[in-house]
Amino acid sequence: MGVFSDIGEYSSSISAPRLFKALVVDAPNLIPNLIPQIVKSIVVHGDGGPGSIRQINFVQGSELTSLKNRIDEINEESLTFNYTTIEGEILGDKYECIGYEIKFEAKADGGSINKMTIKYYTKGDFEVNEEEIKLGKERAMGIYKIVEAYLLSNPHVYA
Repeated sequence: MGVFSDIGEYSSSISAPRLFKALVVDAPNLIPNLIPQIVKSIVVHGDGGPGSIRQINFVQGSELTSLKNRIDEINEESLTFNYTTIEGEILGDKYECIGYEIKFEAKADGGSINKMTIKYYTKGDFEVNEEEIKLGKERAMGIYKIVEAYLLSNPHVYA
Protein backbone atom coordinates (compact mmCIF):
# COMPACT_ATOMS: atom_id res chain seq x y z
CA MET A 1 0.00 0.00 0.00
CA GLY A 2 1.20 3.48 -0.85
CA VAL A 3 0.09 6.90 0.34
CA PHE A 4 -0.26 9.94 -1.90
CA SER A 5 -0.98 13.31 -0.29
CA ASP A 6 -2.48 16.41 -1.86
CA ILE A 7 -2.90 19.79 -0.19
CA GLY A 8 -5.32 22.52 -1.24
CA GLU A 9 -6.37 25.92 0.01
CA TYR A 10 -9.46 27.98 -0.74
CA SER A 11 -10.13 31.58 0.23
CA SER A 12 -13.67 32.78 0.85
CA SER A 13 -15.42 36.01 1.80
CA ILE A 14 -17.65 33.93 4.11
CA SER A 15 -16.56 33.63 7.75
CA ALA A 16 -14.98 30.38 8.88
CA PRO A 17 -17.74 29.54 11.42
CA ARG A 18 -20.53 30.04 8.84
CA LEU A 19 -18.80 27.88 6.24
CA PHE A 20 -18.06 25.21 8.85
CA LYS A 21 -21.70 25.10 9.92
CA ALA A 22 -22.94 24.87 6.34
CA LEU A 23 -20.33 22.53 4.84
CA VAL A 24 -19.78 20.30 7.86
CA VAL A 25 -22.31 20.51 10.69
CA ASP A 26 -25.49 20.88 8.64
CA ALA A 27 -24.24 19.28 5.42
CA PRO A 28 -26.62 16.28 5.70
CA ASN A 29 -29.55 18.72 5.50
CA LEU A 30 -28.16 21.52 3.33
CA ILE A 31 -26.25 19.75 0.55
CA PRO A 32 -29.13 17.59 -0.78
CA ASN A 33 -31.31 20.73 -0.88
CA LEU A 34 -28.70 22.81 -2.73
CA ILE A 35 -27.69 20.16 -5.28
CA PRO A 36 -30.64 17.74 -5.54
CA GLN A 37 -29.65 16.95 -9.13
CA ILE A 38 -26.52 15.25 -7.72
CA VAL A 39 -27.08 14.29 -4.07
CA LYS A 40 -30.27 12.43 -3.22
CA SER A 41 -29.61 12.27 0.54
CA ILE A 42 -26.99 12.18 3.27
CA VAL A 43 -27.84 9.73 6.03
CA VAL A 44 -25.97 9.82 9.34
CA HIS A 45 -25.47 6.53 11.15
CA GLY A 46 -24.54 7.35 14.74
CA ASP A 47 -24.71 10.55 16.76
CA GLY A 48 -22.83 12.66 14.20
CA GLY A 49 -19.60 12.65 16.20
CA PRO A 50 -16.40 10.63 15.77
CA GLY A 51 -17.09 7.08 14.66
CA SER A 52 -20.36 8.04 12.97
CA ILE A 53 -20.86 7.22 9.30
CA ARG A 54 -22.22 9.69 6.75
CA GLN A 55 -23.65 7.83 3.79
CA ILE A 56 -24.01 10.02 0.72
CA ASN A 57 -26.58 8.71 -1.75
CA PHE A 58 -26.39 10.07 -5.28
CA VAL A 59 -29.29 10.42 -7.71
CA GLN A 60 -29.99 7.64 -10.16
CA GLY A 61 -27.89 7.92 -13.29
CA SER A 62 -24.94 9.48 -11.48
CA GLU A 63 -21.41 8.20 -11.86
CA LEU A 64 -21.59 7.04 -8.21
CA THR A 65 -24.47 5.42 -6.33
CA SER A 66 -23.23 6.06 -2.79
CA LEU A 67 -20.22 6.42 -0.56
CA LYS A 68 -19.61 6.15 3.15
CA ASN A 69 -17.47 8.55 5.15
CA ARG A 70 -16.39 7.77 8.71
CA ILE A 71 -16.15 10.89 10.87
CA ASP A 72 -12.77 10.86 12.61
CA GLU A 73 -12.97 14.33 14.19
CA ILE A 74 -15.49 17.16 14.15
CA ASN A 75 -14.57 20.15 16.31
CA GLU A 76 -16.71 23.28 16.23
CA GLU A 77 -14.25 25.20 18.42
CA SER A 78 -11.15 24.65 16.28
CA LEU A 79 -13.24 24.43 13.08
CA THR A 80 -11.61 21.18 12.04
CA PHE A 81 -13.22 18.20 10.34
CA ASN A 82 -11.43 14.96 9.58
CA TYR A 83 -13.10 12.05 7.87
CA THR A 84 -12.25 8.97 5.86
CA THR A 85 -14.02 7.58 2.80
CA ILE A 86 -14.29 3.90 3.66
CA GLU A 87 -16.76 2.57 1.09
CA GLY A 88 -18.10 3.35 -2.37
CA GLU A 89 -17.33 3.20 -6.06
CA ILE A 90 -14.90 6.10 -5.68
CA LEU A 91 -12.47 3.67 -4.02
CA GLY A 92 -12.84 0.95 -6.65
CA ASP A 93 -9.93 -1.44 -6.83
CA LYS A 94 -7.48 1.47 -6.50
CA TYR A 95 -7.81 2.75 -2.94
CA GLU A 96 -8.09 1.19 0.52
CA CYS A 97 -9.52 4.51 1.76
CA ILE A 98 -9.15 8.27 1.32
CA GLY A 99 -8.55 10.50 4.35
CA TYR A 100 -9.48 14.17 4.55
CA GLU A 101 -8.27 16.79 7.03
CA ILE A 102 -10.10 20.12 6.75
CA LYS A 103 -9.39 23.30 8.69
CA PHE A 104 -11.36 26.55 8.44
CA GLU A 105 -9.37 29.62 9.53
CA ALA A 106 -10.51 33.22 9.99
CA LYS A 107 -9.04 36.03 7.90
CA ALA A 108 -8.67 39.60 9.20
CA ASP A 109 -11.24 40.85 6.65
CA GLY A 110 -13.97 38.58 8.07
CA GLY A 111 -13.59 35.91 5.42
CA SER A 112 -11.80 32.60 5.72
CA ILE A 113 -9.03 30.39 4.45
CA ASN A 114 -10.04 26.77 4.15
CA LYS A 115 -7.25 24.21 4.03
CA MET A 116 -7.63 20.57 3.02
CA THR A 117 -5.16 17.73 3.06
CA ILE A 118 -6.22 14.57 1.26
CA LYS A 119 -4.39 11.27 1.69
CA TYR A 120 -5.02 8.53 -0.83
CA TYR A 121 -4.17 5.08 0.54
CA THR A 122 -3.63 2.96 -2.55
CA LYS A 123 -4.01 -0.77 -2.97
CA GLY A 124 -0.92 -2.67 -3.96
CA ASP A 125 1.38 -0.66 -6.18
CA PHE A 126 -1.35 1.39 -7.84
CA GLU A 127 -0.11 4.82 -8.98
CA VAL A 128 -2.40 7.80 -8.35
CA ASN A 129 -3.64 9.52 -11.51
CA GLU A 130 -3.09 13.28 -11.28
CA GLU A 131 -6.05 13.95 -13.61
CA GLU A 132 -8.43 12.05 -11.28
CA ILE A 133 -7.12 14.10 -8.34
CA LYS A 134 -7.65 17.33 -10.26
CA LEU A 135 -11.20 16.30 -11.22
CA GLY A 136 -12.03 15.45 -7.58
CA LYS A 137 -10.75 18.85 -6.43
CA GLU A 138 -12.81 20.61 -9.11
CA ARG A 139 -15.95 18.78 -7.94
CA ALA A 140 -15.26 19.71 -4.31
CA MET A 141 -14.70 23.34 -5.31
CA GLY A 142 -17.98 23.28 -7.19
CA ILE A 143 -19.79 22.35 -3.99
CA TYR A 144 -17.89 25.03 -2.03
CA LYS A 145 -18.90 27.65 -4.61
CA ILE A 146 -22.58 26.60 -4.50
CA VAL A 147 -22.63 26.79 -0.68
CA GLU A 148 -20.76 30.08 -0.73
CA ALA A 149 -23.26 31.60 -3.19
CA TYR A 150 -26.14 30.38 -1.03
CA LEU A 151 -24.61 31.95 2.09
CA LEU A 152 -23.89 35.23 0.28
CA SER A 153 -27.50 35.48 -0.87
CA ASN A 154 -28.81 34.45 2.58
CA PRO A 155 -26.66 36.40 5.08
CA HIS A 156 -28.87 35.44 8.04
CA VAL A 157 -28.37 31.67 7.54
CA TYR A 158 -25.82 30.12 9.95
CA ALA A 159 -25.00 33.61 11.26
